[in-house]
Amino acid sequence: MITLQSANDRTALVGVIGLGYVGLPLIQAFVHAGFRTLGFDIDRGKVDKLRQGQSYIGHISSDWIKTSIAEGKFEPTADMTRLGEPDAILICVPTPLTANREPDLSYIVSTARHIAKTLRPGQLIVLESTTYPGTTRDVVQPILQEQGLRADHDFYLAYSSEREDPGNARFSAVSIPKVVGGIGTQSRGIAAALYQQAVAQVVPVSSCEVAEASKILENTYRSVNIELVNELKVLFDRMGIDVWEVIDTAKTKPFGFQAFYPGPGLGGHCIPIDPFYLTWVARGYGLTTRFIELAGEINTSMPRFVVGKVAEALNSRSKAVRGSKIAILGIAYKKDVDDPRESPAFELMELLHAQGAELSYSDPHVPILPRMRNYDLRELSSRPLTAEYLAEQDCTLIVTDHSAFDYEFIVRHCSLVVDTRNATAKVRAGREKIWRA
Repeated sequence: MITLQSANDRTALVGVIGLGYVGLPLIQAFVHAGFRTLGFDIDRGKVDKLRQGQSYIGHISSDWIKTSIAEGKFEPTADMTRLGEPDAILICVPTPLTANREPDLSYIVSTARHIAKTLRPGQLIVLESTTYPGTTRDVVQPILQEQGLRADHDFYLAYSSEREDPGNARFSAVSIPKVVGGIGTQSRGIAAALYQQAVAQVVPVSSCEVAEASKILENTYRSVNIELVNELKVLFDRMGIDVWEVIDTAKTKPFGFQAFYPGPGLGGHCIPIDPFYLTWVARGYGLTTRFIELAGEINTSMPRFVVGKVAEALNSRSKAVRGSKIAILGIAYKKDVDDPRESPAFELMELLHAQGAELSYSDPHVPILPRMRNYDLRELSSRPLTAEYLAEQDCTLIVTDHSAFDYEFIVRHCSLVVDTRNATAKVRAGREKIWRA
């Protein structure tokens, strides 16, 4: 069982369910703090790679994995019958949307049922997956209590939102403040004590619902502001005004303004998804979150706007999308990461493929095009950005502005470039070949 003492002296065994972009960095934070950890994942391919000392996440080194396993600090497993072993279990599983944009809690429910089978007195269970307020209390707690144990009495139950920002060198799982809300005061206290050993700051709040709502607010705030600049991009494009120059000008104001930037669509597991969790739960209270839903509509429409700009650019060269060779630069959802989840590149590729384009892509961080939940694109491999490859293309579409791309080289050897990220802003030669989108 976990106690304040075993948390404080770091003798508690910490288990993490879900060894992806959230779970694996969390494991690393606890290992660095001196804890022993068990990592659970139903994907045996991931577990096998980890056991072989191979990392599949760019900012987690294979050397660290090999060392942690060799020293007995980290053990990856796909055996869910071992969930009774850890003193604390941290849940980091996906929370996608259904086709109707409703919360898909199947991963959380399945995980809770696995835990319930081996749940023992004194264990701490913490949900980290982003979800709507009330999930921990109304969904997870009843499942865990099915065998007769009571939350905050026989075992501890809390919520602590993940705040990972892949590719952000300034902040990591260790340095980002950890919000912690418990089903009761005992659960909150035990969870806070555990996290305090592994992260720089813990922010205790009054309930699981407050902790869940804070994460939804963080991502909805970003979604709405990105929607604003995306909508203005479309308007200013029609007016002949450079939206990037407008943003750079506005951010010279030292107060009252925070710069957000337009793009080809939202990406990642949080911003395109989380606000819809809030709109769904609001309907249960008889309310319509019109502002949030409008933001979602605008953001999800951006790939079609970009495809329209590609067609316009090709038309200026007396070419159609059908039959044109189009290179997609950047598959990852954001700059300098290897995470393709919910990337707008997939929607763009499907739209262009439907119009008859011959597609290829280049992304140094995503060597093989993965199959994603919502897209059934044929598997492609990243192409090296040689002068010959670029010259073969009728259009090169910049989707993700990786630092590894040499934009002067790209513009020099391409006949036409459609730039959705303002990545070519500093390129001087060949600007007549560049279209903004």
